[in-house]
Amino acid sequence: MKVYAIIPSGGIGKRINNSLPKQYIKFRGKELIAYTIDIFQKCDLIDEIIVPAQKEFFNLLEEIKQRYSFTKITNIVEGGQERQHSVINALKSIAADDIDLIVVHDAVRPLLPQNVLKNVIETADSSGAAVVALKAKDTLIRGNDKILSYADRKEYYYVQTPQVFRYGILLNAMQKADSENFIGTDESMLVHHTGFDIKIVVGSSFNFKVTDQDDIKLFDFITRLL
Repeated sequence: MKVYAIIPSGGIGKRINNSLPKQYIKFRGKELIAYTIDIFQKCDLIDEIIVPAQKEFFNLLEEIKQRYSFTKITNIVEGGQERQHSVINALKSIAADDIDLIVVHDAVRPLLPQNVLKNVIETADSSGAAVVALKAKDTLIRGNDKILSYADRKEYYYVQTPQVFRYGILLNAMQKADSENFIGTDESMLVHHTGFDIKIVVGSSFNFKVTDQDDIKLFDFITRLL
């Protein structure tokens, strides 16, 4: 069995108002995505890394691959219109068996702890599908400009990545979604749409997604301490 990591890198960073997508912004001279890829390069459970991205950043990704000796990057493929299209392009670029594991992780979650990565891979190996998630700690409300209702936080989680699935399970979910024109926010939604049970693995507050300016400031601060 092999374990493939797919790191979609097609985002264009609309929420940070920057001409350069946030995954390519440098912190202490190192691109954000390089911090993320480094986690998977160092994990002894990962065999190959595939990066779907916009064509105009292929050369930059090749430079990053060479500069940091990311030997596990085997394919840099063109991303699609939606995240799931990027992931399926990555799936098509590998010669995987149905039992192989596919690990999908956001390019802009650069502080994923190694123990969380290993736990979710091992859980998916035994169950077929697993996602990293954090149990909600704060009071949850529903509303727009005013509170409409409260939710029981005991029943809610904040979904993170990695999300790990058997190749056959994920490919089937992707194909079903494509045939139904169903667009999911992440891979777990597509797999859940097929009726397959997905295990939850405890995540980490460090594994936050760099989405807006506050996240950039926080990650910049953290990198000063690394």
